[in-house]
Formats: sequence, structure tokens, C-alpha cells
Amino acid sequence: MGIEEKLPSGFLLTTVEKLAGYMRKSSLWPATFGLACCAIEMMATGAGRYDLARFGMEVFRASPRQADLMIVAGRVSNKMAPVLRQIYDQMTGPKWVLSMGACASSGGMFNNYAIVQGVDHVVPVDIYLPGCPPRPEMLMDAILKLHEQISNEKLGSNRQDIIREVEAAALSSLPTIAMKGLLA
Repeated sequence: MGIEEKLPSGFLLTTVEKLAGYMRKSSLWPATFGLACCAIEMMATGAGRYDLARFGMEVFRASPRQADLMIVAGRVSNKMAPVLRQIYDQMTGPKWVLSMGACASSGGMFNNYAIVQGVDHVVPVDIYLPGCPPRPEMLMDAILKLHEQISNEKLGSNRQDIIREVEAAALSSLPTIAMKGLLA
């Protein structure tokens, strides 16, 4: 016999972590950071046909202080990387990053000195979305997977330490251009 059997009907039992996760995933506010052709698909996702408003994301925020999700859509140049990091640092916590497209995730077809070979060398990335450019349906699927990830996040004092460790590991990793691949 548990507590569920002693309560009258109409009571809802849950944990604080699950309630906080539900509230966080239902109120994501994305920051606008469209850099190339993937930004067109991101804008189409916010339009009436795909309607991100049903996920509570109807307004893309222009101020990083009002946003908690950064969708990096397109290639990131070396000149834009410090700006991207500054906007990420200005976002309020908890914050999440979605890397949209092949160029943002790995540099895409631009394997040269001017393009960052993966935005994960600048900011920690939570979800990678492949494609060139990815369709709006793919972005919505990635957002739903991010919702699952957010709803299962833990709360507490150890959370910040885990975030710092993951971010330090991502920023100290070997650059993609220096990786030799399977054939080396």
C-alpha cells in the first residue's frame, strides 16, 4: 500500500525534477542566430505551415538575455566565433545549443582556414542536426529530442559542475581539421 492509494482521486503526484523539466521544455525561447542558408529553413519552421508556436517557441528572441536555446544555423566563420561565444555567455541559464546543418556541425564542404570546423569548438552543443540544409521537419524533430533531453535533466548543485566539465572537454578536444579519419 503506497501513498497513491490513500489519496482521493484528482491528486497528481510527481517529483520536483519532472515538474521543472516539464516547465523548462514547454517554455523554450530560441535566440536568432542564422548565418547562412540553414537560417531560411529555420525561419520556415517558425512560419505558419510548421508552427513552432505549438511547442511554446513562437517568438525568436533578438536579445540573448531573453533566450535559453541557441539554434546555430549555418557556417560559422572565425570572425563570427567570438561573437557567437559572447552571445552564448550572455544567455541566461539553463541554456541549450542546437547545431543546425552540416556547416555548423562539422564545417560542411568548407574545409578551409576561414570556417570553424564545428561549432562545438566554440560553444557546447546539445543536439546536432545533419543535412544541407535540413528540412523544417528535421528541425522540429531535433527540438522534440531536445525536449526529451531537457525533461530528463537532473537538478541540484552538481549540475553546474557537470556542465563545466562537459564544456571544458568539448572546447579542449582535437579540432576536426586535425583529425586524420579512418584512412590514416
